[in-house]
Amino acid sequence: MNILENKKILLIICGGIAAYKSLEIIRLLKKKGAFVKCIITKNGKKFITPLSVTSLSQEKVYLDLFDYESEAEMDHISLSRWSDLILIAPATANTIAKLSYGKSDDLASTVILASNKKVFLAPAMNVRMWEHKANQENLEKLKNYGYKIIGPEIGDMACGEYGEGKMTEPNIIVNEIEKYIKKIFTNKKFKAIVTAGPTHEYIDPVRYITNKSSGKQGYEIARSLTLNGFETTLISGPTNLEVEEGINLIKVSSAEEMFNQTINNLPADVAVFSAAVSDWKIKNINQKKIKKNTDINLSLEKNVDILKHISNHNSLRPKLVIGFAAETNDIDLNSKTKLHEKNCDWIIANDVSDKSIGFESDFNEVKIFYKNKKDEIIPKMSKALLADKIVEKIISKLN
Repeated sequence: MNILENKKILLIICGGIAAYKSLEIIRLLKKKGAFVKCIITKNGKKFITPLSVTSLSQEKVYLDLFDYESEAEMDHISLSRWSDLILIAPATANTIAKLSYGKSDDLASTVILASNKKVFLAPAMNVRMWEHKANQENLEKLKNYGYKIIGPEIGDMACGEYGEGKMTEPNIIVNEIEKYIKKIFTNKKFKAIVTAGPTHEYIDPVRYITNKSSGKQGYEIARSLTLNGFETTLISGPTNLEVEEGINLIKVSSAEEMFNQTINNLPADVAVFSAAVSDWKIKNINQKKIKKNTDINLSLEKNVDILKHISNHNSLRPKLVIGFAAETNDIDLNSKTKLHEKNCDWIIANDVSDKSIGFESDFNEVKIFYKNKKDEIIPKMSKALLADKIVEKIISKLN
């Protein structure tokens, strides 16, 4: 069976001379058994015709955001949800700029902004446009958002100049799509558990002990695992985050609830313990609200150490156990100690005293401590991109 057979590809064709290559992309995808739907931008129609595209794709071509017939079906949502991935080829400097600023003024940009699927871009433009600082900064933003860039290549251009900016050849673009689909298909056999967010340890019916964890990094890891084909269960403490479609979300409040749900969802191939679980709980919870004029002394007892328990469980231990360490000082020493004492395979540590990363931030910078190889620093980047890098390492390890 061809890896692309019955896969659904949404191709967006923008306005550039390289648009003619998109016809060959459609032909190659169809030859390999894929379903292909296409959006042609307003400027894209100046280079190729909708008739040629629909003849090759054997599907309706989508053009206008405000087509009264199409929008009855909410095309900008339905197209995104229909596809397994989105390919923009050619991706012009204008389109790259719009996407980097989240602008959605036509059907193509609106679909991408509304998408929950992996987006690939095959840039094509003049060498000076490609090298322009603004364009490079826009591309970096898109990479941080999780977009995958294919090319461009160095060569002769339609304008007569020579340099980087030539769109990658259709067969290479299709090969890159195949690699991604193959990776997802291969990982379908893997099951993952991710814990995320804080826990609430109640003092009385209205008060509790907690911490500043937002759950963002754990949610991004669960998202990336799911998009890479894992059967993913996310066990989350209280957060206000939205969950990616396809994730089995289990909401909990206390550390004890998180522990029980983790046990209930084993066995798994990989477990990522990113939750900031409270180390202590109230020994005797007051059943009624404590009045403020009451003198109280809180008696605490330790919560079960979820990471340590699972990592040392002979029969239920996942193949790969990953813990997180939120530290404010002596990061190397504390993380290596945790790696050894908890018997996990990796510890991913970050400095939460830095307000620009870690708790509540959309960015993170971590150091990964491995049981059997040299430590590795991953520099500051968005939590979404960091999650993708962590999942790439998980896939490599499991395979």
